[in-house]
Amino acid sequence: MLKVVTLVALATGFAGPALAPARAADAAASRNFNGTWSVELVTESGLCDSRYNYAVSVQEGNVRLVSGADASTRMSGRVGADGTVGLSVSNGSANGAVSGRLQARSGGGTWKVSALCSGRWTARRHGSQVAQAE
Repeated sequence: MLKVVTLVALATGFAGPALAPARAADAAASRNFNGTWSVELVTESGLCDSRYNYAVSVQEGNVRLVSGADASTRMSGRVGADGTVGLSVSNGSANGAVSGRLQARSGGGTWKVSALCSGRWTARRHGSQVAQAE
């Protein structure tokens, strides 16, 4: 079950479809969330372990895993200009969805891996600088 949770951890823990690509104005505004984020996943129901920690990077609204998951984990999705998070994550035959919202220095939401497990996530931005939209 550890690998199942790995795919949801990008949390940036958040159960809906991935966000549509941002328009040019939205792309500029999404820079407000650029940086590295620490994400903690807490399982509230199902077969997964109780807690997981991951690091993700947000650049121009695109999210990628920095550490905490294995190489077979795949992720797609975005952080919108308003901080809305929508990610689809997979690892082998397990698929998960992450949704929620980021603010300047923190965020949170929910995650779900099929019928296996679900829970909530919280995120904290590394460093003291917060990017500003141009």
